[in-house]
Amino acid sequence: MTHNLYITGAEQGSGKSVIVLAVMELLSGYAEKVGIFRPVVRSTPQEDDLLRLLTTRYQLDYPPESLYGVNLETARELIKSDRYDELLRIILDRFGTLNADCEHVICIGSDYSGVSGMLEFDFNMDAANNLGCLLMPVVRGKDRGVQEVTDATLAFLMSLRDRDCDIAAVIVNRVSGGDVAAVSTELQRRLKGEAPVYVVPEEPLLGQPTMGDIARALNARIYHAGGEALNREVRNFKVAAMQLPDFLSYINEGSLIVTPGDRADIILGSIISYTSKTYPAIAGILLTGGQEPAEQVMKLIAGLGNPPVPILGVDTDTFTTAVNVTSVTAVLTPENRRKIAAGLGIVEQSLDLAALRQRLQTSHSTRVTPFMFEHELIRRAKAKRVRIVLPEGLDERILRAAEMLRLRDVADLTLLGDPQAVRTRISELGLQLDSIDIIDPLASSLRESFADTYHELRKHKGISRQMALDAMADVSYFATMMVHHGHVDGMVSGALHTTQQTVRPAFEIIRTRPGISIVSSVFLMCLEDRVLVYGDCAINPDPTAEQLADIAISSAATARMFGIEPRVAMLSYSTGKSGKGVAVDKVVKATELARQIEPDLLLEGPIQYDAAVDASVARTKLPGSQVKGQATVFIFPDLNTGNNTYKAVQRSADAVAIGPVLQGLNKPVNDLSRGCTIADIVNTVAITAIQAQAERDGA
Repeated sequence: MTHNLYITGAEQGSGKSVIVLAVMELLSGYAEKVGIFRPVVRSTPQEDDLLRLLTTRYQLDYPPESLYGVNLETARELIKSDRYDELLRIILDRFGTLNADCEHVICIGSDYSGVSGMLEFDFNMDAANNLGCLLMPVVRGKDRGVQEVTDATLAFLMSLRDRDCDIAAVIVNRVSGGDVAAVSTELQRRLKGEAPVYVVPEEPLLGQPTMGDIARALNARIYHAGGEALNREVRNFKVAAMQLPDFLSYINEGSLIVTPGDRADIILGSIISYTSKTYPAIAGILLTGGQEPAEQVMKLIAGLGNPPVPILGVDTDTFTTAVNVTSVTAVLTPENRRKIAAGLGIVEQSLDLAALRQRLQTSHSTRVTPFMFEHELIRRAKAKRVRIVLPEGLDERILRAAEMLRLRDVADLTLLGDPQAVRTRISELGLQLDSIDIIDPLASSLRESFADTYHELRKHKGISRQMALDAMADVSYFATMMVHHGHVDGMVSGALHTTQQTVRPAFEIIRTRPGISIVSSVFLMCLEDRVLVYGDCAINPDPTAEQLADIAISSAATARMFGIEPRVAMLSYSTGKSGKGVAVDKVVKATELARQIEPDLLLEGPIQYDAAVDASVARTKLPGSQVKGQATVFIFPDLNTGNNTYKAVQRSADAVAIGPVLQGLNKPVNDLSRGCTIADIVNTVAITAIQAQAERDGA
């Protein structure tokens, strides 16, 4: 299992880049494959300074497109057009590819410079949760006193708690050196061990832009810059408007001299001042107004061989240039080994790296959000190619879902219907489905052989050969027979047909798996941070105790199939031996039978819903329970209870209900709601593909 980390600033100016660098240094020391990922980059990964630093320093050989989700412009457009969920899905999809190839992935939060701070905060928390990452927030300590930085950190942590984030550690960065001990003590006192907190002092060197930063930010021409000259730190800047003698009195150590290109006196005097033992060493010279020094001056400078200071030039006037210089921020670059060493040194002295490493190796987020679950469905469906038939080939939702499935290369699809009518509908909708397989049951050469099979299967029920042939004109029967004969691996229907129309052919043709007495269903209920299994909420009105036991066993198997550890709650209106009556007795018997069938299954019943999901309630009502208030599979005693409960949870908890997923059939057939969305269809096809894979593998 990967142990991923999301490092983000609580606000602009937190200095998270050096924290990312230090964590990357730590992980690279023991993990073979460490990836980096930016959910949002400003333009391209090649132009992202931090990505460039990390990929260069640690020789990360990943395609640039695998290192980010979207660029800032795309993110803005999706948010502006109320497609925030789509933004998260795109990011999760891009992240999944990298994550599959790495032991650890460090995700880097946004820079609080693209949209409003609150919106970026919410986005970073949503991204961390949906990518399944432990969160390492970085709080800005610069220009804050002890009380102010403590309050800011606690307020930020409160916001993280409200969003139920999994925190690896909290970093308070750029704290004034004299305040480090006091901030650390106060936070430890206030947090009482809730999360590891590390306080990193301000390192002035890291906050000072270099001449290289100035050149990149202002898109400056470089006249002279040999060796390490562009790595010189700029501590201040001076605009040279005086005569040289007066100006020389104002220069300081690390000054950037800003002057028009025709001021030969200032240019030459500044160069000489650097070599003089009686004047401080300047950082460099920035020429303004698009003016190059006179030819004689350039010749004189060239004669020095390698000038001691870098000389840059820009087209803007002196005032505008001075304003622009003030906005240039320091950037860590692969070339500036001095800054990298300073950054690593200050962070490594401040963090307990051994404890952090242990925490990253042993801790991971257990959260499963709806986006994560849906992404995993698609990933698994794509892993082994299967064929799915969609009988309702003229329905717009089916066609749009088919396009999405084809674009994401999830499965091979077959549509049923008149090919000309279906092609016309595809063209009207402007979809990319040119090569999709379309079969007309009325004209198909398979119809006769399918009729023979159906007649043989159902003649004991009075079905004649002609009746069988007529049945094969129905898309549901024809599609089910395609599954039965192995022309396709599974079927998804129900957008236009009732559950009875979809399920009856499967009962008659495909039938139940050996050892299973009843076909049942589950809904996969995607809550904010986990996925639960509800069964049976769609098929059987009032199952017997024997059938209820079978439903429990089938539902546990379905849970395993989709990566959910089954802890089964056999639900009733009473817990343990607290209630009596026919309904309770049925659940008691079903529980005993299920335990006999699968003794190692974690299963409890009868049990009320609150005891099934709340450990504190379980300790009171059913001490010693194996489920212990942590049920993942819920078996309802009848359809009335199950159907109403799943709909209540879906609407009240804003849960995503995927299903019904049919279980117990020899081959996968799944039903859609007639009110289904395109996303519902995509998810159901993915689920059917996974079931088909399990069928192939003999599971």
